[in-house]
Amino acid sequence: MSTKPVLDINEKPSIVQLITLSFQHLFAMFGSTILVPKLVGLDPGIALLTSGIATIIFLLITQFKVPAYLGSSFAFITPIITVAGLDNAGVAINPGNAMIGAMGVGIIYGIVALVIWKTGYKWLMALLPPIVVAPVIIVIGLGLAGTAVDMAMNITVQQLDEATGQMMDVKMYSFKHFSAALVTLLAAIVFNVYFKNILSAMPILLGLIIGYIYSVAIGIVNFEPVKEAAWFAMPTFLIPGVDYELNVTTTILAAMLPVVIVTISEHIGHQLVLGKVVERNYIKDPGLHRSLLGDGLGTFVSALIGGPPKTTYGENIGVLAITRVYSIYVIFGAAVAAMLIAFFGKVMALISTIPTAVLGGISILLFGIIASSGLRMFVESRVDFGNNRNMVIASVILIIGIGNAQIVLGDFTIGGMALSALIGVALNLILPGRDKGAGDLYEHE
Repeated sequence: MSTKPVLDINEKPSIVQLITLSFQHLFAMFGSTILVPKLVGLDPGIALLTSGIATIIFLLITQFKVPAYLGSSFAFITPIITVAGLDNAGVAINPGNAMIGAMGVGIIYGIVALVIWKTGYKWLMALLPPIVVAPVIIVIGLGLAGTAVDMAMNITVQQLDEATGQMMDVKMYSFKHFSAALVTLLAAIVFNVYFKNILSAMPILLGLIIGYIYSVAIGIVNFEPVKEAAWFAMPTFLIPGVDYELNVTTTILAAMLPVVIVTISEHIGHQLVLGKVVERNYIKDPGLHRSLLGDGLGTFVSALIGGPPKTTYGENIGVLAITRVYSIYVIFGAAVAAMLIAFFGKVMALISTIPTAVLGGISILLFGIIASSGLRMFVESRVDFGNNRNMVIASVILIIGIGNAQIVLGDFTIGGMALSALIGVALNLILPGRDKGAGDLYEHE
């Protein structure tokens, strides 16, 4: 089978190729990018817009050498819900808190990129070996399990509270909605496992489409928002000092910043995989410091206008591997297309009509895959669980994270995944027998 690229990094496609191939990347990332804001109560339109902006920033910082697309990061779902909160309609109560935390994340990325530029990257690999990162990834996935199942099978209805005489929201099981979740889940699994080529690269989007069609058939979709929406509409911008006070608190930072332990490791993994796909060493050229800075600056700018934190997308790396079209122009085209679609009010309104059960069905698969990818890291990194040191670190991270242990000191609170990540790093540094060569696992072969 030929591995020669159809279009290499700097090759220009024809106009027809540019349009079709760009929309192919857009479809691949679309489902995940809009799912994150739907789960945390933010506007999908601003998530789409900022994904395009962040991708263009990334391309500029990496000197147009790295064909990566940046979309909404799943790692920040729990921290965003923690600091922003959700009302009964699933809308973020204090979205500004999430934006402040995301800006802090972008700054941390910049600091790490600067240090790597001056000192190299191996110290980072020693700080974040698989025995720390893998269980934290598992915590992220399993910590969201209850959320996914609740979305899939329960609906919110109003009932009269006999004690107060007021109407109140109550969660109730609905088989009809749960069936929509199961159809969505099954469709995503089928496309992922049984289909080949481009269809297997976007099971999230295709699963959402099938689940949505089924939901329309059983009558659980309300099209009124689409009828009322204008053809063109502005996304919901959140500007610091205008839409919320720029009030930085230790609780916000403690909830959001430790997640970079996972997302930086995810970023490095994506750069290594992408490098193997396009047969280039991106750790050296343009350098890990540039790609991290691009990721961090994209997240910072995204948060400045109300978008969720960003990360490079494995879905789009999969499209590159399948199509062998590596052209940076195609990635740029997908970014521009995402930015344009964000202003189509009818499209955004249609997205808002996706039933919660459908999102729950796809979340069961997605959150499970997150947890399973942690197990995969254990296997691929050959972590020795016959070593008591490794057993202790993994066990403590898993129980503290999934059990949502918390440290509360006055107004300062840190808990769950953030706390487990910090304790994991500390245990790895303190306990004797640390593998000084752990960073070699991340190097190119």
